[in-house]
Amino acid sequence: MDQAAKKTLLRMFNYTLFAVTSAHDAEVSGMTANWVAQASFEPPMIMLAVEADSHSLKVIQASGAFALNVLERGQRELAGQLGRATAKKPDKLVGLATHPGPATGAPILDAALGWLECRVTGSLPAGDHIVVVAEVVEAGVQAEGQPLTMADAGFRYFG
Repeated sequence: MDQAAKKTLLRMFNYTLFAVTSAHDAEVSGMTANWVAQASFEPPMIMLAVEADSHSLKVIQASGAFALNVLERGQRELAGQLGRATAKKPDKLVGLATHPGPATGAPILDAALGWLECRVTGSLPAGDHIVVVAEVVEAGVQAEGQPLTMADAGFRYFG
């Protein structure tokens, strides 16, 4: 495979950046995600790719739920903070204003444009990631604005 061509073309995909949050018992997780897509109209479902060895995946699997928070343009620093490995920054949500989601209790970022609360319905391995499929069980809009994208942030998360 032409590695340079692959990278060039995959970098043309432009993704919205999301903060994925989850909680199980006293354990809370937060991560930045960009590989997210709608999977079904009825019931409303999304799919989310999560690194197979991530702390967040373990919390999502244990709780069976997560919140998908839409980040706003200008929240690059927040996306970067949540994108750090838990081993290097274990308390990523400390100091961030959150409230529990009404359906699942997953932490919702007060600073997000809006959020979807999701209940996991299944998952499957996808290379070095796990694709989590989840039903949207609640939603909320908190502010008007434009979502933060990979291009806006200048981040790269491609093959």
